[in-house]
Amino acid sequence: MVSVFVGKRCGGEGRGEHYRSAASTEARFLPLFFKYSPVTIMSMRMMRKDMVLAIVASLLVGLLIGTSVMPVKEVTKDVVKEAPNLPSFTVGINVPAVDNEGRGIATKLTVESKPGTGRILTNIDKLVFWVDTQSSIRTAMLVAENYTGVETDALDIIYTIKSDNATVVGGPSAGAALTLATIAALEEKQLNGSVMITGTINNDGSIGVVGGVMEKAKAAKGIGATLFLVPVGEGTENTMKPVEKCVQKPDFIYCETRYETTHVSIGENVGIEVKEVATISDAAKYFL
Repeated sequence: MVSVFVGKRCGGEGRGEHYRSAASTEARFLPLFFKYSPVTIMSMRMMRKDMVLAIVASLLVGLLIGTSVMPVKEVTKDVVKEAPNLPSFTVGINVPAVDNEGRGIATKLTVESKPGTGRILTNIDKLVFWVDTQSSIRTAMLVAENYTGVETDALDIIYTIKSDNATVVGGPSAGAALTLATIAALEEKQLNGSVMITGTINNDGSIGVVGGVMEKAKAAKGIGATLFLVPVGEGTENTMKPVEKCVQKPDFIYCETRYETTHVSIGENVGIEVKEVATISDAAKYFL
């Protein structure tokens, strides 16, 4: 082995001085050599493994302790309540309408309430069911619930509209009739068949204006109704009547046409009693 002398003296000056040998230096660096020996590396791996196992064991113990101390939240599933075993109830009402040729007709509307899950169903026969009519049904349900105080979560409400001679019946003008029939179905009452109504329905229960009131009144009388309820201001029909006035001039005749407003009582014209109603509560007095 080659000896290498390094740096620092161990004695004094001259021949008596001597240096530490490379053997001493090697001895000093022996720990660094053994730090990277295979035996040392294996020992370190075993220590790391022991540390990982200790950490995992600590976590498991903590989890067990926390579970035993903290309350466990119970997980439950939503359960749909079944409707009570109640019999179904069906109400019918005649609804005036105007077909696509401008003629007044009467359509039959029935509303059935039965045990269910809060669904609103429609059964349409020979009728184009317009989107605004569907909107009227939803509004009718809302107003009927507010009027009666009856919850419909456990009920299915089925609307059936039949018409044999109308190719198209659209618009929201059946809203008031839909609401009254729904109220009667929820309260399990029959409606007065001698009364008919036309008018839209609003969320606050007010009845809105419609068109074709004269034609609808004729349809109501045609099936034997004796009382026809209409929105406020529509008990009379206003028409513009042309009035021509001519004046003779020296060389010609000057004519002028003016339009005058005429007020026609629908009840007197058709021969049926007509009453104006503002709200569904006003109308219910004549039906229920």
